[in-house]
Amino acid sequence: MVWTGTWVAERLGVELIGDEALPALLGLALRRNPKRAHLLVSSVLGKHVPQRPSVVYGSGLDLGRRVRALLGDEEAARSVVLGYAETATALGHAVADGLGLAPYLHSTRRPVAGAARAGGFEESHSHATSHLLLPEDPKLLAGDGPLVLVDDEFSTGNTVLNTVRALHERYPRDRYVVVALVDMRSAADLGRLDAFAAEIGARVDLISGAAGTVRLPEGVLEKGQALVAEHERAYEPASATTPAPASGTAPGSAPDPATGPAFAPATGPVPCVASGPVTAPGPSPQAPRQAPVRVALGWPGGVPDGGRHGFTTEHRERLEAALPAMAGRIADALREPAAADRSGTPGQAPETPEAPAPPPAGPRVLVLGFEELMYAPLRLGTALEDAGHDVRYSTTTRSPVLAVDDPGYAIRTRLVFPAHDDPADGPGERYAYNVAGAGFDAVALVVDSTADTPALHAPDGLLDQLAAHIPRVVLAVVPSYTPTAAPYSPYDATPQVTEAPERSSMLPEPLRGPAFSSYAPEEVGWLLQDLSDVELEAPTEEREEAIQSGGAHYAESLPVEYQPSDRYQELFHAALETSAARIARAVGTVTETVLTERPGRRPVLVSLARAGTPVGVLMRRWAQARHGLDLPHYAVSIVRGRGIDGNALRWLAAHHDPADVVFVDGWTGKGAITRELADAIKEFETAEGVTGFDPEIAVLADPGSCVRTYGTREDFLIPSACLNSTVSGLISRTVLRADLVGPDDFHGGKFYRELAGADVSNDFLDAVTARFDEVGAAVDADVKELLAADRTPTWEGWAAVERISEEYGIHDVNLVKPGVGETTRVLLRRVPWKILAKRGADADLAHVRLLAEQRGVPVEEVDELPYSCVGLIHPQYTRGATGVDGKAVVSQ
Repeated sequence: MVWTGTWVAERLGVELIGDEALPALLGLALRRNPKRAHLLVSSVLGKHVPQRPSVVYGSGLDLGRRVRALLGDEEAARSVVLGYAETATALGHAVADGLGLAPYLHSTRRPVAGAARAGGFEESHSHATSHLLLPEDPKLLAGDGPLVLVDDEFSTGNTVLNTVRALHERYPRDRYVVVALVDMRSAADLGRLDAFAAEIGARVDLISGAAGTVRLPEGVLEKGQALVAEHERAYEPASATTPAPASGTAPGSAPDPATGPAFAPATGPVPCVASGPVTAPGPSPQAPRQAPVRVALGWPGGVPDGGRHGFTTEHRERLEAALPAMAGRIADALREPAAADRSGTPGQAPETPEAPAPPPAGPRVLVLGFEELMYAPLRLGTALEDAGHDVRYSTTTRSPVLAVDDPGYAIRTRLVFPAHDDPADGPGERYAYNVAGAGFDAVALVVDSTADTPALHAPDGLLDQLAAHIPRVVLAVVPSYTPTAAPYSPYDATPQVTEAPERSSMLPEPLRGPAFSSYAPEEVGWLLQDLSDVELEAPTEEREEAIQSGGAHYAESLPVEYQPSDRYQELFHAALETSAARIARAVGTVTETVLTERPGRRPVLVSLARAGTPVGVLMRRWAQARHGLDLPHYAVSIVRGRGIDGNALRWLAAHHDPADVVFVDGWTGKGAITRELADAIKEFETAEGVTGFDPEIAVLADPGSCVRTYGTREDFLIPSACLNSTVSGLISRTVLRADLVGPDDFHGGKFYRELAGADVSNDFLDAVTARFDEVGAAVDADVKELLAADRTPTWEGWAAVERISEEYGIHDVNLVKPGVGETTRVLLRRVPWKILAKRGADADLAHVRLLAEQRGVPVEEVDELPYSCVGLIHPQYTRGATGVDGKAVVSQ
């Protein structure tokens, strides 16, 4: 038997590594997807490859029984099972059946009027819309019993772990069980589960049917995309048909672990078409085409069509009792089509054609489900199989996959048809794989009533496509279940209606001034969501205590915005007057370095909000003034310990070449954000399959020697560091809090419109821009010298911070903030302990000394300090430790 991953493995060098059983469970195909090249095609999932219903259902039942054995009956009865749309909805339901005592819920991509959202997330590598959690009973996810999460494969684990993290923050529990048909983690990902469990303080177990990994060679994404393009050009719908493969297997056949080939060989020619609406021949002249037959199922009232809104053990009992009779009605329709209700369009009385010839004994039947509606057709299939019928089961899907008619490829044929359920994200193509040309005598298509639309019955619709390839088509419609009342949302005590989700490719456009920020709209686009109406500020004492105790992350709240005294504002304007030319020179130097090192390219400036944003605006202005270049500029959020905003990166990758992106920040301290960005980009590219982002940061000042691209390595006063929002377009520091920022949202930020009277953001920009001409010659000399120099980072700043941390008994480098900018932040936002000032650096420290005086913080003069100053946050802080009064700053 030829392994159905051979074709991909030979052409792309992809390796499937695991035990001997793995090739029988998984084949390989190529995605038509810019984020990931390969697709693991399961032979026991019932999605892309038709399989015996008993095999599909049994796989999930076995996993559920193993979960029950792990948990014990008492814990199993307290658990909830959560499956993932669309691929794992039936698998999760089967696991819940095997568990026997737990209710079931699956995520959905279909918003339902009157159903409140209890959560949501985005599957990072998916082409499709975001997932929603819409339980009818809002308490379903709120219990403290084990949560069992079921997906078809566990690879990086990002989707599952992000779900757990989001739910755990709102509904903490002690135990989670992750269930997958196959555990495909790489060696680099093997330790993540244990680390994650330790992070959230819960037990996380993993149960899988088989284990292995996929080894991907360098450049597999680009090679895979090229291979897809090559085959789709070669096999346009107009191309000639070719004979069936010499192996004798029909297109669409796949190995059945229990019985060998899943389908009998087809006869006659079969086309090798990989695109277009038809990918297999119509019925032969000896098998005249018949109209589809509608069968009344007699679905039990009050039983949901699946787990979209929850499915209880009582629902399971009622469905089990009704299955034999419903399967009998389908069987009757297969045997006696003339007696059934022939349907043209929904609600229209069909015409009765001439009675066709009776079907042959023991027809080969496909039960075909519909996207998320996998469990109901699967159970109808098992009931038909129990009654002695020769049945296979699969479902339609949103996933675009290349079809190649080769025994060593998992997707042999593809039917393409329009979506027929009026999806919230708009019309689009849908697919049925390995159905055409597979030797089926009959197909029972099972859809829910939401999908029984005129589009289903249209000339190019799914029913028409099936009738062109399979002699007999039966339509069974399951009533779509709608919650009886809108429950309250866990995010809001009042009922709410869920809005349509966004796709990753349909993320919001950037926010721009004057609606968001005081910058001109062309200066910067903010890849943030506006949280201006949310109360996020907390007194400095409370924030510091919560942060240091581990009770909150610094990005979950905002400090009270500092309102500068008249004396402090005078210092700012004086500093700006004396340093504008120095800043202009640094801006020119870093911008020219960026442009010179990217010949022929148009950089996309992406500043790290918010300190990097004024620098990004100035770099954009320099490129325009000196070279006539109009560089795109965006601001994104990065949070220490949480990484960069992945949705912002997705937006950037969808609109620009990642290789053109240049990350920009104001200055480096000890290099923590530099390291954070590098780690976050690596994790993002591994998870998303998107490559090309350069994690290097271009900064105005690099006193910590942490980057290669900088304007200067001197630690000097950058006036934009002296203030908060009033020098940064009136935008707050960014916010990342689970109840405000969902997995498919940009990080948040506030626009302080009320501070417009104190805003000096554009004054700062204009003062520096006015000095561009006078520093041009100096910039040219600086750039020439820099490009010839060794700019390798030495990380001497990090070494100094570690030394200071130990010397002063702090033992936490996060509480040591080196450099003028970081020291200013300590005084404006945190609870400072003391300030270390380099002896003789008074010219840049007047504002620091004033803030220290206002806060009652001692300033210690230090020799041989690599920075002009260092701010020390109070170690082991408790309220009253420094005598501060709870306000951000006492203005005098």
